[in-house]
Amino acid sequence: MKKVMLSLFIFMFILLLAACGTNEETEETPENSKSNETVSDERWESVQQSGELVVGTSGTLIAASYYDEQDELTGYDVEIMKEIAKRLDLEIKFEIMGIDSMLPAVQSGRIDLAANDIEITDKRKGQFNFSEPYKYSYATMAVRESDNSGIESLEDLEGKKAGGGATTIYSQIAEHYGAEVVTYGNAPNEAYLSDVSNGRTDVVINDYYLTKFGVAAFPDFDLHLHPTIKFHPSQQGVIMPKDADKMTEEINNVLQEMREDGTLSELAKEFYEEDASVEPNEEIEEIDGLDL
Repeated sequence: MKKVMLSLFIFMFILLLAACGTNEETEETPENSKSNETVSDERWESVQQSGELVVGTSGTLIAASYYDEQDELTGYDVEIMKEIAKRLDLEIKFEIMGIDSMLPAVQSGRIDLAANDIEITDKRKGQFNFSEPYKYSYATMAVRESDNSGIESLEDLEGKKAGGGATTIYSQIAEHYGAEVVTYGNAPNEAYLSDVSNGRTDVVINDYYLTKFGVAAFPDFDLHLHPTIKFHPSQQGVIMPKDADKMTEEINNVLQEMREDGTLSELAKEFYEEDASVEPNEEIEEIDGLDL
């Protein structure tokens, strides 16, 4: 991945704090359930007839979905979807939207699927189809380098202040362990990380691969990734309408080809500087009692 990404996305990382790992769901009413069933049954046929795959993504998520120096949409998720469409002999169209809009847009049929570092969870699998994972990750903490913000275990989050989005999985984890979540609205990444450094807050919890870029962008802060605490293993995949089984099968077949021929690994190393397409070869602590 090009080194220039760090400087380009200092102010974009905040958006992933609010967007990545969100646990907000669209309530399924009898009306949209019925509509979703109809759309799901016809989705792959519709895609084949149009010759186009419509994909929802944010365009603001560092390394996963963003605009480069030439104002071209790129990133790990974006390039995976471009390759899937190419191998399926389809055109591709990206619809730029926030994560809170993506899931309803998949259900309503506005888009065919979404790819935006979306975590595969049991709750979501009750409402949507997912592809096989194309990214494996886990949660980490940005803490003060001088004293690890007084956190040496997840239990030490009790009474701490955690900067984050109001509805994310990561804020849910912080609250689960007794931390107070401090939200910032549309503040830039610098505000989150500066407040950890100066002691206004104690920690930012987020995806490892994404957090490391945010921390590296501010080398003068008293800040680092916690050296020992690694938790909440996660998997990311393409999210599709519930019961869109043919579409799921076709996409899984291509992802398997990309895994076998090394394309997934190559793209992961390009954008994350590590092979995020395979499970981490280290012990990651599971967290019980979360409704995800």
